[in-house]
Amino acid sequence: MNILAIESSCDETAVAIVRDGREILADCIASQIEMHKLYGGVVPEIASRKHVEVIANLADEALVTSRLTRQDIDAVAVTFAPGLIGAVLVGVNFAKAVALALGVPLIPVHHIRGHIAANYLAFPELQPPFLALVVSGGHSLIVDVQDYTDLHILGSTRDDAAGECFDKVARVLGMPYPGGKALDAQARQGNDKRYAMPRSQVHSAPLDMSFSGLKTAALNTIHNARQKGEALNIPDLCASFEAAVADTLAPRVELALRQTEHTRLIIAGGVAANTRVRAELTKAADRCGATLYAPPLSLCGDNGAMIGAQGYYEYLAGSRAGSDLNAYATMPCDRVRW
Repeated sequence: MNILAIESSCDETAVAIVRDGREILADCIASQIEMHKLYGGVVPEIASRKHVEVIANLADEALVTSRLTRQDIDAVAVTFAPGLIGAVLVGVNFAKAVALALGVPLIPVHHIRGHIAANYLAFPELQPPFLALVVSGGHSLIVDVQDYTDLHILGSTRDDAAGECFDKVARVLGMPYPGGKALDAQARQGNDKRYAMPRSQVHSAPLDMSFSGLKTAALNTIHNARQKGEALNIPDLCASFEAAVADTLAPRVELALRQTEHTRLIIAGGVAANTRVRAELTKAADRCGATLYAPPLSLCGDNGAMIGAQGYYEYLAGSRAGSDLNAYATMPCDRVRW
């Protein structure tokens, strides 16, 4: 089954063609990073307009890359939630038009479920059940994946997402957007015990997280040093901050693994590319006798292939949408509706 998949939830316009949920035939992405660098972050209106400009050409490019024709497409999958509402609407409306024109089913896909499904493309042998940690610019979740479309959120952030904190701290340090990659590179050269950074605890919900206090502590350290004219060791600060993020994530994942008794752990989302986070999660999985599945960096960020992978399993589960499909800025991945 060949699925044309569309992703436009933030600042990446992506169109892919995926066969049977596991094989990437084409994965075309138009990045807006250079444009948003000017502002230090994503400007929603600009992102939406850019999606409109490039999405049709990306679909044509995907067909050429896959060496398929329009008649070879069996279904269209699209991210319909969550994300920047204007950006998501561009993808949803384009997908509805394509599905109508081709006379094929339209499959709504939740963005977080797509991130998890990126691992199906990287590891063809991977099947549920397993535990998933999804960490990105907008989300930090621990998810019990019982089946391809049966998911249960065990823990989540109470405030900021881990990826948002990475980008904010990096921006204040003068690093280019997106800042997570640059901050990680600096952290590899630093001493992670140089600066004291807090590790949060939500006592009533041990699997939940909080990153706002850590972000504030890092920003206050930077501003205080600048106001006093004191030298700030950037690698050490980055290493200390990065260690605190990893120390917030890894113990909760380890606790969730022990509670669920899963023997497989997957990570997904942009922060899954972080060196320290991967290392600490590897140790946590080892302590629990579990196997860690970490996708290649190309599948950590937003892409269309992950939507095509999850779209296949949503299709098998009977998910179909009509021309009244709407876009949603927020929606939990374990209570999907449209």
